[in-house]
Amino acid sequence: MLCGLTLLMACGGNSSKDIPLETFTPEEIYTRAEFDLEAGDPEEAARLFGEVERLYPYSEWAKRALIMQAFSYHRDQDYENSRIAAQRFIDFYPAEEDVAYAQFLLALSYYDQIDEVGRDQGLTYQALQQLRLVIERHPDSEYARSAILMFDLAFDHLAAKEMEIGRYYLKKGHYAAAINRFRVVIEDFQTTSHTPEALMRLVESYLALGFVEEAQTAAAILGYNFRSTVWYQDSYELLKGQGLEPGLFGANWMGKFYRQAIRGEWL
Repeated sequence: MLCGLTLLMACGGNSSKDIPLETFTPEEIYTRAEFDLEAGDPEEAARLFGEVERLYPYSEWAKRALIMQAFSYHRDQDYENSRIAAQRFIDFYPAEEDVAYAQFLLALSYYDQIDEVGRDQGLTYQALQQLRLVIERHPDSEYARSAILMFDLAFDHLAAKEMEIGRYYLKKGHYAAAINRFRVVIEDFQTTSHTPEALMRLVESYLALGFVEEAQTAAAILGYNFRSTVWYQDSYELLKGQGLEPGLFGANWMGKFYRQAIRGEWL
């Protein structure tokens, strides 16, 4: 303790920077890195944690320093280097208890970079893949529950992207293109919060094209699952305006989707 306190006191002066790190023990360098991290300098902390591993590669401190380096890089929003450090920990120490946290940090480095809905969603897919690994490989860890919540949010984010594109096509009158986007939400993201609106937009799009049975079927599915929502009320009013009612028609893909996904009639 006395040695560590002496080192931390020395960190306050400029002269400590002139002392070669090789003269310090791994514990002393690690302590100094922790001090920099707490002082709000994660970049320097990451560098020092890396020095622990470089100078004492086979020590217990090197193992601890590597996971802390990944954390420090993440704190510094240097997500690329955070991923590299976390992946190295997973590769070098697959049996260690902290491997669950390393996997979570790896997922978090993608998740925290998810941009607004209007941008490319490549990082969202990466985040989903890594979050799935946390959930599947470490289901009993303290990070699994957070990973599940984050997975659901990222999944919802992808559905929101499809909805945004679909609304754009709908507004421009490109109804077939809009239907393709809303169909993706219904078939691939049906557990997200965007499903009711996607069904209503399908009613709107199909009516615009004159595909009455498809519109009626979409409204029927919407009423079956989300009758209390404003989206059902809107779709009902659209049909009513043309003298129509919601109804199921099995010949179109909507009817097939209803039988398979909702009623479980796969054969």
